Amino acid sequence: MIRYAYLIPFLPLSSFFVNIAVGKRLPRKGDWLSLATIAACLLMSIGIFYEVFRAYDPNFRYHVVVPWLSVGNRFVIDAGILIDNVTAVMLLVVTIVSTLVHLFSIGYMHGDPRYNRFFAYLSIFSFSMLGLVLSESLFFIYIFWELVGLSSYLLIGFWFEKKSAADAGKKAFIVNRVGDFGFLIGILIIFSTCGVLGYDQVFQAIGQGKLSGTLLTLAGIGVFCGAIGKSAQFPLHVWLPDAMEGPTPVSALIHAATMVAAGVYLVGRVYPIFTPDALLFIAYVGLITLFIAATIAVTQNDIKRVLAYSTVSQLGYMVMGLGVGGYTAGLAHLATHAAFKACLFLGSGSVIHAVHSQDIREMGALRRKMPITFVTFLIATLAISGVPFFSGFYSKDMILAAALEFGMKHPQHMIFFLGGLFTAGLTAFYMFRLVILTFFGKPVDHHKFDHAHESPPSMWVPLVVLAALCFSFWYSGWFGTLIRKPASAANPAAVSSPAPAVPAERGLAPMEHAAVPAPSPSREPAPAEPGHGQAPSHGTSVAGEASHAAGPSAHGESLAEAGHEAHLAHQAHAYAMYSSVTVGALGILLAFVVYFFGWIDPARVANAVKPLYEFLLNKWYFDELYEATVIEGSKAFSRFLAWFDLNVVDGLVNLAARLGVFLSFLVGKFDNYVVDGAVNGVATVTISSGSVLRRLQTGKLYHYVFVLAGGALIIFIIRAF
Repeated sequence: MIRYAYLIPFLPLSSFFVNIAVGKRLPRKGDWLSLATIAACLLMSIGIFYEVFRAYDPNFRYHVVVPWLSVGNRFVIDAGILIDNVTAVMLLVVTIVSTLVHLFSIGYMHGDPRYNRFFAYLSIFSFSMLGLVLSESLFFIYIFWELVGLSSYLLIGFWFEKKSAADAGKKAFIVNRVGDFGFLIGILIIFSTCGVLGYDQVFQAIGQGKLSGTLLTLAGIGVFCGAIGKSAQFPLHVWLPDAMEGPTPVSALIHAATMVAAGVYLVGRVYPIFTPDALLFIAYVGLITLFIAATIAVTQNDIKRVLAYSTVSQLGYMVMGLGVGGYTAGLAHLATHAAFKACLFLGSGSVIHAVHSQDIREMGALRRKMPITFVTFLIATLAISGVPFFSGFYSKDMILAAALEFGMKHPQHMIFFLGGLFTAGLTAFYMFRLVILTFFGKPVDHHKFDHAHESPPSMWVPLVVLAALCFSFWYSGWFGTLIRKPASAANPAAVSSPAPAVPAERGLAPMEHAAVPAPSPSREPAPAEPGHGQAPSHGTSVAGEASHAAGPSAHGESLAEAGHEAHLAHQAHAYAMYSSVTVGALGILLAFVVYFFGWIDPARVANAVKPLYEFLLNKWYFDELYEATVIEGSKAFSRFLAWFDLNVVDGLVNLAARLGVFLSFLVGKFDNYVVDGAVNGVATVTISSGSVLRRLQTGKLYHYVFVLAGGALIIFIIRAF
């Protein structure tokens, strides 16, 4: 199956072209075609994951490249695919969520006048995202990166007749371009210094010292700017909550495992290029993001906005985990978050479809009317709250453990663990606040409650599947073994894990497979295992080789150091696990005390801290701040440019015109008095001389004889003297 992985993105692309062209004429307006193609992608992804899982090798690689563009011998860009353990997991995550969103959309979007166009947009989004995951170079990931931005713009602004939806689509598009500009700068720095764009080639070039020091840090931060935009990290997080204006299936697709996860995937994919300074920057961006978003979510009353800010906060967790060295933890949370957040968003869509409202203050007691939606929503809430035996506990515990271990090594950065721990309790609180106000208590709006009903099977079946994926046993057995932290390209010995593999040979036949041993300098593809479409690679880490070469003493010291590191990691994991369970339980308990039992009146608390409540309710006034600075600044700059154009540019143009008129006036006078005067003077002289000479022509013969005789006499006299 892995040999045909290149077909995966083209299946939804073909569906897009068919649906956008003749979808209205197809049965059911072509929804079955989009669903069938993404389901086929899911089956192929399952097959690929099975082949990778069967190998059970953290160094597994399937790398295929073919020449795509070459200018001379110095500028060569390859096209190809790269499948390793991270790719296999991400493919599975994206196709599962996308397939379930397609299925959910059949019921949710039924009757929409642009039904076929919606499924066409879902298909082009799936094509873009799958192409991004399979890309083997920074060049192609940037192309698909922009395609994801375009298709998300189309989906967020799908109901463009609503001004809020149109504005949200434009906001998402523009804010993402800000981050993508930094991404482009990072790529250009890498290409200008290394001369290559393939992941493995870039890692190899950095390992050879072609790019290092401050410039490498800047390149890494530039690439991370793309993730700041796409994964809605501070300060570019403002577009994500507004994206709720799109249809709810779009919210699930964008906010769960696809678009917003692309930034986290990018950081994981190019992880070896990040220097310690760049990783510290990444960690602090994640910490700030997770804290800000969680505090805002506490006060929101729109069910989708609570989940949107929850998504921003969870993305901050992933980014912080990657920044503090929790490579496996960050990617594990990406996978677990995909399931429980997609379940939450689709569950909110089921609720909105039933009560025709997004305000949780108008709901209540819906568990009686919507039991399947309630149970699945509750399971996903338990997962995101970090309750044991659910997936969020497994991945969030890994992130907190990585943060605590980092804090133990660098006490000045213990804030990563403390901030993450506090936000874990806050997450449990605001998520159970959402559950209690929506599904428990008494009906608030009896009219809406009376008309509420469980969603059709096309909507609740995806909820059940996603809820089943919210349990931890799906992830805990294999994830930590397959997804290993790669070594730094700048300092391979700094991490005791396999170094990046050497790139496959250029010019392989199209779709030829190549699995390369990680430490080998050879550029030849390893032979495939008989009977399989791939060959797992095996090798030792660079750190291990260096230790072995250093001799017995160094080997003993490295073993002692490794033992100390293992003890520290185990200790951090134990502390993080107990503390996260404790704060999660306290958050859940506080939510029940306030919103279920009513022992604390939230309105009185809000009035007691009204300035703080208003500050959080208005989302830290980020929109107002950007309105007053960036937007008004842009408008002021535009007005300045208009003034400059009107007074300076147009002034110069008008001055040039007046100078031209004056010069024309002078030229006209010169022409009239000098040129025409000279011409007229010649004519006057000619006429005057003609008038004089005319008198000599009398026409009488004796006059002419007299003149001739007189002339002859004068000549004779002159010659005589």
